[in-house]
Amino acid sequence: MALHTWLIYLAASIGLALTPGPSSLLVITHGALHGRRKTLFTVAGGALGFLSLIALSMLGIGALLETSVTALTLLKFAGGAYLVWLGVQLWRAPPVQIQLDGPAGDAHAAALFRNGLLTALSNPKALLFYGAFLPQFIDPQRGLLGQFVLMALNFVAVEAVVEIALSRLAHRIRPLLQRAGRRFNRACGGLFVALGAMLPMLK
Repeated sequence: MALHTWLIYLAASIGLALTPGPSSLLVITHGALHGRRKTLFTVAGGALGFLSLIALSMLGIGALLETSVTALTLLKFAGGAYLVWLGVQLWRAPPVQIQLDGPAGDAHAAALFRNGLLTALSNPKALLFYGAFLPQFIDPQRGLLGQFVLMALNFVAVEAVVEIALSRLAHRIRPLLQRAGRRFNRACGGLFVALGAMLPMLK
């Protein structure tokens, strides 16, 4: 992967990690209920789930590339259209609501890890999302395995860092999301639309 492509991918990964979703809401909730240290187990479970979904997506992308490079180009435009659609849906979505009605402070590490893992794995849209997002940055002229490993580890590391930060700021983030949630959704939705429209055109 070329340096400029990686920098764009890094910036996009950070922006997407900040987009509200089931995993980010879970770590905010666990951060508020159980504290930032215990929530590290939630983050670790989510990271393993993300890594598993990315690996599945990359297996499909790799199989597609073995068939035709033209198919990758078509997938990039189809994926771009899907990202635009996701952006429109997020733009129109109501502000997120965080429910803090669970037991506080006494959760076991294994339970938190399992919650994080299952939350990441139980979202079938995530598999479609990775299948739409990752092909935008693949260079078929370079080794696929190296690109796949770099993108997977990069995305999971960024997601984990953002989730740890959210868990640390849980009490401050809650009122922010509820007060300015619609504007935040529109900002994130605009990011998706921009990515979907721009990335398939990049060389």
